[in-house]
Formats: sequence, C-alpha cells, structure tokens
Amino acid sequence: MMRQMRENTKWIMLITALAFVALMVFEWGMDITGQSGGVMELGRVNGQPVLYDQYQFTYRNLYQQVQDGQEEPVTSQQNAEIEDAAWDEVVNQILIQQELERRGIRVTDDEVRLAAFNSPPPEFQTNPAFLTEGQFDLAKYQDFLANAADELLLLQLEAYYRDVLPRGKLLRQVSTGVYFSDADLWRRYRDNEERVQVRFVPLNPVQRVADDQVEITDGEIEDYYRTNREDFATPARADLKVVVIPKSISGADSAAALDRANAVRDEIMNGAEFEAVARRESSDPTVATNGGDLGVFERGDMVSAFEEAAFGARVGSITEPVETSFGYHVIQVTQNWGDSVQARHILIPIERTDDSEIALLTLADSLETLGESLPLEEAAASLGLEVATQSVTEDFPFVAGAGRISEGVDWALQDAAPGDVSVVFETSDAFYGLELVGAVEAGYLELDEARVGITSTLMTRKKVDMAAAEGDEILGRVRAGEGMDEIAVERDLEIRTSEPFSRTGFVPGLGRQNAAVGAAFGMNMGEWSDVVRIPDNAFLLQVVDYQAADSLAWEAQKDLQRTRLASIEQQTRLGEWLDGLRDAADILDRREEVFQAAEEAPLNPFMGIGY
Repeated sequence: MMRQMRENTKWIMLITALAFVALMVFEWGMDITGQSGGVMELGRVNGQPVLYDQYQFTYRNLYQQVQDGQEEPVTSQQNAEIEDAAWDEVVNQILIQQELERRGIRVTDDEVRLAAFNSPPPEFQTNPAFLTEGQFDLAKYQDFLANAADELLLLQLEAYYRDVLPRGKLLRQVSTGVYFSDADLWRRYRDNEERVQVRFVPLNPVQRVADDQVEITDGEIEDYYRTNREDFATPARADLKVVVIPKSISGADSAAALDRANAVRDEIMNGAEFEAVARRESSDPTVATNGGDLGVFERGDMVSAFEEAAFGARVGSITEPVETSFGYHVIQVTQNWGDSVQARHILIPIERTDDSEIALLTLADSLETLGESLPLEEAAASLGLEVATQSVTEDFPFVAGAGRISEGVDWALQDAAPGDVSVVFETSDAFYGLELVGAVEAGYLELDEARVGITSTLMTRKKVDMAAAEGDEILGRVRAGEGMDEIAVERDLEIRTSEPFSRTGFVPGLGRQNAAVGAAFGMNMGEWSDVVRIPDNAFLLQVVDYQAADSLAWEAQKDLQRTRLASIEQQTRLGEWLDGLRDAADILDRREEVFQAAEEAPLNPFMGIGY
C-alpha cells in the first residue's frame, strides 16, 4: 500500500494542483500565466493546442494497460515512459486528424450504415449476446441493430464509425501500392523452405595467419578512419556515483512467509476445511478458487521439492510447509497410485512484509532527504549504504542491481551539473540515487583512440586476403584432379559437413544470411565453389544434398501469406509516414513547464478544508 502511495504521490499532488488551476481558468478567467484563457494547454502541434484532458485520458489508459500487465506497482521509470508515450500518442492523433482535414477525407451516411451493419466493433464480436456456440454470429448482431431502441448507443456507434472509417481511408491512401506478386511470395516462401546441405572448408585466416605476417601502415589506418568516421561515433556519457537499494527479499520476509504457512497448516490441523482455507489464503490464482485442487499429476510434472513431498506424503495428511521458488506450499494428497497422485495445495508467496516494505521506503526516502543537502557519499554513509562509481551512456543505461536506469541517465545528461545529487529513482529491481561526477557530450573517437580497433580490422582483412589466395590455389589443384580430402590433411584444414539449412537460418560454422550461405544456393550438386569471403573468414563449399521448396504447399497458403505480408507492410508504411509527419510538424511540448507551474501554484488562503 505504501509503495503504491509513493508511486501515485506525484500524480495525486499534480491532480490537486491542476484542480486549483482549473478553478483559476473556469471561475477566475485566467490561465497559468495569469492571462485570460480557456482550457489548459500542454503544448501545440502545428498551432493546434494539445489539451490536458486529451493527454490525461491517454495517459490513464496507457498506465492501466501497464499496471494490468504486471503484479508490481508501476515504477517511477515506467511512469516517465508512460508519460512520454501518452504525449506521443496524442500528438500522433492530432497529426492524423489534421491530415484527414487537409486531404478532405470524409465518410457518407451510407458508408457509416454499411460498415455498422457488416463490420461490428471488436468489443461486439466478443459479447456473449452475439455468440453462437462460442463464435460471433453476424445475424444476431444485425438483428440487434435493426431493433435497437437505445438512441445513445446508436449515436455512439455512429461516432465510432465516423472516426474509424476516415482513418481506414487514410491508411489505404498512405499504403497505396502495397501488393505482393506471386513471384514475390514464392521467393519469400522458397527462402524459408528450400534446403541445402554442404561440405565446407573454413580457411580460418585469423587463427592460421600470424600477426607478424601482416603489415599495417599509418597511411592505411588514417585512410580507414577518414572513410569510416561514423563508425567511431560515441554516445553521450555520464560518470556517476551510484547508490542502489535493492528490493530483494530479506531473511525476515522469508521467515514471515514460513510463519504464515505454519499458521495456515495449524488452522487446517485444528479442523478448518482445506478448500475454504485455500480459497481464502492461497496465492496460486489457477487453483485457489477450486479449493487448491491441482488434479492428477505424474512424476516430472512438478518442481522437484514439491514432487518429493507430494509423492512421499500419506493420503489425507497435511505436509509441513514445502519451499520452492514460488514460495511455501501446504500440501494434501487425496489419491496416490504410485506413478501419479492427486493433490491440492495452498501457496504462501515469499514477499516483502508491510514492515519490510515500510523499512525499504523509509530508507529510500531518507537517502533522498539527505541528498538534498549532502554529497551522495556522505548521505549514503550515514545510512550504511555503499557507493559505486560507474559510467553510463544513452545507448547502455544499465547499473548493476538496478537494471535499466533511463530516467536517471536522462537526469544526468539533460538536467544535472557536476556535483548535483538526484532524487531517488525507482526501477522494478531497486531504488537508486545518483551524483553526477561529469558528463561528456556525444562525439567521435579521436584517431589515436580508434587506432587499435582499426589496426585489428585491417589486419583481419589482409589475413582474409591471404586465406583467399590460399583457397584459390587449393581450388586449382582440386579442379586439376586432386582430392580435397588429401589437400585438407596436407594443409591442416578441417572439412565439415553442415545440417540441411535454408537461406534464412543460422548455420554453425558458416553464420547467418551471409555470402557463404547465399553461395550454397547457387551451386550445382557436387561441385566446389570459388573462394567465398565473409568479413572474418573464407570458405570453399560443396553441395552434397538439395531439397526443393514444395510449390503445392506454397499455393495452398499463398493468399494467407499475401494478406499477412500486406498488413505488415501497411503498418510499416504508416509508421514511416507518421515519422515523416512528426519531422515536418511544429511541435511544442510545454508539459514540464505547465506541470511545474501547477505544482508551485499558491493555494487560495480563503479556501480551507470543507470548502
């Protein structure tokens, strides 16, 4: 409960402040700058306001989706990501609406009626009232529409189609020309289904050519650096002092769970019904409502500790609590046939107790409070916490024990100055506090810094050149009649045989979707290829088996394949189109400014509790 309150504190305070600002707007006639205004704006998109209500509605929906998808409360880092996602979604919707108006896309009354009659909204398709034997029954839905007397519902349906249909037209315009010919479909199908098997000789130049056989000049290094400068781009970096407060389970938490499990067992031993206690106490949602009944299971179906206890228990007895990775189990075996048993259980999870949770939150709050006036090391030392020093980048914002700390990295690179101490951030794994030691902007490695890597790259290239020359020599001898097996022994080379593989699969020893894999599909059976090079190796290949793709099987699934690929391509084009709209749009994001002003707005001294 306390953690949920902590997570919601920001938004509780913000909503309170915004309620005050709303009073200013609607009753006093002022906006947050004190000027006459209307509803609250969080920004603008091509001059069109982004309204607080739009944003908050989207935010709440996204927040609920995230919360419904996990047991733990939404963390502060997740919340920041949800805030940005809600902003992006609202901006996208405004851009789409502006584009609909610019293109003059409308729908007629007939189009609305036809769509409503034949294409019900998704939620109607799962409504039990419109199902027959578990399947959506269009006739039931159409009969409902024909006899509907609820004008509000009909108006809502009409509004739904007047919103959805124009967007469908826009999608078709944006993705016009999306079509996959039979030749395209066959090529894609063949690439996945056609198989070859090869013998191949890896020439392994990196291992077989000594470094002292290769000469790399300063001029070559400098030319490579100039030609491939973008390869040496470096992301912004922050050097940080870090304090991590993990959310790990303590020994006291485990002991508390065991005490609870023993109390549950004692209750049953004293006469309580197992099923009733299971429904009330068990944390296994799949069987708790059935009184903990697991049904019949065999050896190997359960984790070992649970299985050992279940198969070793007398029928009808109540086991001592059994610990597994899920928690503590109180088990009752109802049938035992030797090779299988029927049992029920009550699961007591090992989780932080209220006292442990309060202690964790108190520690995190204490670190944040002390960090407002002390360097991080002093604040941490006073609480018995350790400080580590670590560098993080935009591309790799990870800290041991805390996981991904994107929120903290954003603070360090955008808001902080050296010596600043952050608020305490939260991830699903830990709370953490930061002190910025220093930051480096994005840039490029200097030549001297890149020299070692460039030297290694050029050396590998030259070694591959030397191996390719050796391969040409070997190939000449084979084509003159010598056996590859004998030459391989002479040169201390290995001849390997692959499993059958497709153009898109990974091939041990050859790699994935590279020149070697591709070459295997252009060869005749039994012939040895020319030397095939990849960046760090060279090969000689011989096809020993070929399995053609099944054209009849392709024909049977062709239409479904075309539909699936067209849908993917449409979504890709829509995403690219939206990215283009955003790039060209004039987008003003004032969320931080507005929320800060709302949080700092003075309360009306004449408004007390009860007003």
